[in-house]
Amino acid sequence: MLDKFHRNCLLALLVVALVVAGGCRKTEPASTAYPIETPPPVHIEPLKETRPDLPPLFRDIEKRTFQFFWDTTNERNGLTPDRYPSRPFASIASVGFALTAYPIGVEKGWISRNQAVDRTLLTLEFLKKLPQGPQATGKGRYHGFYYHFLDMQTGYRYESWVELSSVDTALLMMGVLFAQSYYDQEDPREKKIRALADELYRGVEWTWLQKNKPLISMGWFPESGVIQHDWIGYNEAMMLYILALGSPTHPVGPEAWAAWSRSYSDSWGKFHDEEYLSFGPMFGHQYSHVWIDFRGIQDEFMRERKIDYFENSRRAVYAQRAYAIANPMRWKGYGDNVWGLTASDGPQHTMQEYQGEERQFRHYSARGAGLRDTFDDGTIAPTAAVASLPFAPDIVIPATVQMHQRYGEFLYSSYGFLDSFNPSFDYDIPLKTGRVVPGEGWVASDYIGIDQGPILTMIANYRDEFVWNVMKRNPYIREGLQKAGFTGGWLEPAVGPEVKAELLPAEQTASTEQTTHVDKPASADKPAPADEQAKAAGPSR
Repeated sequence: MLDKFHRNCLLALLVVALVVAGGCRKTEPASTAYPIETPPPVHIEPLKETRPDLPPLFRDIEKRTFQFFWDTTNERNGLTPDRYPSRPFASIASVGFALTAYPIGVEKGWISRNQAVDRTLLTLEFLKKLPQGPQATGKGRYHGFYYHFLDMQTGYRYESWVELSSVDTALLMMGVLFAQSYYDQEDPREKKIRALADELYRGVEWTWLQKNKPLISMGWFPESGVIQHDWIGYNEAMMLYILALGSPTHPVGPEAWAAWSRSYSDSWGKFHDEEYLSFGPMFGHQYSHVWIDFRGIQDEFMRERKIDYFENSRRAVYAQRAYAIANPMRWKGYGDNVWGLTASDGPQHTMQEYQGEERQFRHYSARGAGLRDTFDDGTIAPTAAVASLPFAPDIVIPATVQMHQRYGEFLYSSYGFLDSFNPSFDYDIPLKTGRVVPGEGWVASDYIGIDQGPILTMIANYRDEFVWNVMKRNPYIREGLQKAGFTGGWLEPAVGPEVKAELLPAEQTASTEQTTHVDKPASADKPAPADEQAKAAGPSR
């Protein structure tokens, strides 16, 4: 540990480096773009990988976080709440993480394989039976895509503001395909899981949301049609395009990946002495990595930079920590072991005076620090650090331990870390959620499924690469990566027909459920009533 003198020296050096690089960056909303000059390709040697042992705390975090998914999921239909304990509605993204969590529980001995099979089969059968169609109510899906939020009991679209979501359907499908690859025994129920998973994935009509070909739209509203905003890199939607490319029934073409990654150069540059493909909130560097091992495999962009997406995420983690140490906005608590900005809960949408300045605070919002996506209101989310464990264990482990030691009394409870906290927010105003702890600041009152999921799965990947190794067996993921131009590493040599036949037995080639499609309503070409910034921040609330 550094003493106070050396910490101050380090901080001074970092501030000097920041000034030389362009001065303290003014924090702007996440949609603000900072123009940067694209550097020529340069080879940067990654740091030597270290694998420090995990302290007992991580075992406790894993168990508690697993219990979030096992305890809060509806036992009658397999739907997992978006958040708990407020538990207003289910999130299909949370269901994707839950389907991935159950096998982790099996491998750890927390539940039996039979229990996991029962819960998984229940979930997939419910998802298959959900009615789909263009109607605004009484439906849970359309063209194979699912509504972002569903009623916890019926599975129908929760409210009129909920969109049919492409990226949240992708998060769900990653969990569905993980289940397909994990349950590989000859037991009839496991065979049925594989068949149902295949049918659900084959049923997603990715091309239907290509209003602006070759890109994929963020979603669709019954009231207004396809959302005008498309997924374009770099962010969490890498997995969306990989799934769409790998589809055996409704695939997008390789030009979709080229279009998605065309804007990468706008986000490549140096931030806090790290040169990488930047995206401010950490979830953009984590979500796709939950299921896909990007170590040693590269697409065209990464081959030119002579790194891979895993190394890119590692640099993003170090840059975030360096930003917290520099702490240009002078928030309380920030430092070498207290850091982590991502999409998370916050105290309230409000303007308040902080150290003589008017500062903006938000409720649920994307928070991050980077070349283009910067918003920081002093709110730290433990998932930003803990779920980065495989990328940078040497700084994630001490950060996790210190956040638990310093704030655990009110931040760490039945299901592990609550979503977020803000030591700087101690204002006596009505709160959207959470509470103010006297002398400690604001702390969230909910656990959020899409923040819990990466914590559990990335600890599992760090321990024994469990989720990664299971997903490597899935031919659809391999196909999607190869069509995106990925080569090297575990993708070589390609899986041959004999292995594919073993992975996809006859019962997995069930015909896709046929649905009657109707013409789009006249309003389908109008801009959808969705907030572009909130959608770009990932699953919205």
